[in-house]
Amino acid sequence: MHAAIAGAHGQVARLLTRTLAERGDRVTGLVRNPDHVADVTADGARAAVVDLESAGAQEVAEQLRGVDAVVFAAGAGPGSGAARKDTVDRAAAVLLADAAQRAGVRDYLLISSFGVDAVRDGAAPEGVDEVFVAYLRAKLAAEEELLARAAGPDGLRLTVLRPGGLTDDAPAGRVRLERSVERGSVPRADVAAVCAALLEHPAPPGGRVLELVGGQEAVPDAVARAVRAGRSGGPSGSVGATD
Repeated sequence: MHAAIAGAHGQVARLLTRTLAERGDRVTGLVRNPDHVADVTADGARAAVVDLESAGAQEVAEQLRGVDAVVFAAGAGPGSGAARKDTVDRAAAVLLADAAQRAGVRDYLLISSFGVDAVRDGAAPEGVDEVFVAYLRAKLAAEEELLARAAGPDGLRLTVLRPGGLTDDAPAGRVRLERSVERGSVPRADVAAVCAALLEHPAPPGGRVLELVGGQEAVPDAVARAVRAGRSGGPSGSVGATD
């Protein structure tokens, strides 16, 4: 497999790159900052400097030639304002989809966020910082725009992964991966392991949405079960589904 990872210098993205490279997959890492090229290359990827806030779809598509799947792991990051939550967490995710479709790439893994349903229909959860609300709204909008492209037999094969609170704990190798889970945390290394496993299983028509926290099920078993459930009409479905 040849995967392209947008936001390849992020913590989860770097762990994912190493995981894929170690199993023999090819990785193209898209980064905005030229200073990050050396790190991404050391992780085992071919680094490509592309600013998803300013590049056009065709420019990005040129970096996706021969790629089998794309992963959106980019984010505006801590300290950024509400405007950049939209230009990165929503608009850049959509741009990557535009570029992927131009390059003939159908498999798309969007790393989203736990809690996006809390801002559906304009809701603003109490006690939540307005910038974080903007972040959740941008993530939800990205999910909705991409899921619309997953409709039909020739649409994107989209997987939306919503991790819970991210930690730097050592990987446990055990998770809970379902359409809807209770709030919890999960080590970044386990998120990367789940992403690597999901890339081996293209999403069904209409896409799938999965939430991820730490749990008791081994990562390979959790992914296999989630994939089977999606194929049998289980808890994948659209982002608007509720359990």
